[in-house]
Amino acid sequence: MTTFAPDSLALNRKLPLWYQVSQSLRASILGRSPEAPLRLPTEDTLAAHYGVSVLTMRQALKELEAEGLISRHRRRGTFIEPNARRGAPVRLLGSVDAIVAQQSGMRTELLEQGPVPVPSELSEYFPDMTEVTGFRRLRSDEETGEPTNHAHNYVHPEVAARIDPADLLRWPMTKVLRDAVGVRISRITDTVEARLADPETARLLEVPLLSPILHYTGITYDEDGRAVDVARIHYRGDRFSFTVTLEA
Repeated sequence: MTTFAPDSLALNRKLPLWYQVSQSLRASILGRSPEAPLRLPTEDTLAAHYGVSVLTMRQALKELEAEGLISRHRRRGTFIEPNARRGAPVRLLGSVDAIVAQQSGMRTELLEQGPVPVPSELSEYFPDMTEVTGFRRLRSDEETGEPTNHAHNYVHPEVAARIDPADLLRWPMTKVLRDAVGVRISRITDTVEARLADPETARLLEVPLLSPILHYTGITYDEDGRAVDVARIHYRGDRFSFTVTLEA
């Protein structure tokens, strides 16, 4: 049987229990010894181990299955995937205010706004739509004037119609949507990856062509589960790092 660590989980009531359990179990799976068995205990045994309900345990296992770390077979049980990617991304949960803080404190120039075709790679977020409203902004350091990031937001037209462009010069899009427009944000999904600067990005950020940049994608959902904004932000690689603080 796989050895789980820690033996007892100090649960933070501010975060979903299933998320905390899934990440603890994830660490145990990826940190197991090579000779450890691949079969996991039953849902009941795992739930008792972590001190949560079977329903919570089931949701945690569903998360790990979606990540490709485990596979579940009716009547046979749950198994660790031997070839699961150890570098698979971890989903980190935080507050909307953390996103607002990360995007704040810059001088902003609104480069462009208006209807744009839905990019094919974003069509899943805007089903049955061919156009959304695009907002392109360039942010610069308040003191030096040096460009720091280039943001392109694709906003649901119904929501975009209520945005005052002047607000985008003062506040991040997340704050505008929540506090000015009144969107009841349920969650934001963030992805950060390394890319090379294309000609347009290199020109706007004043960096050499093909220099490394941080490419951020943030999808904002309202309380109905509808994607209201997809943000793509290119950050200068020499100016930004992303830090996550974990409380033990």
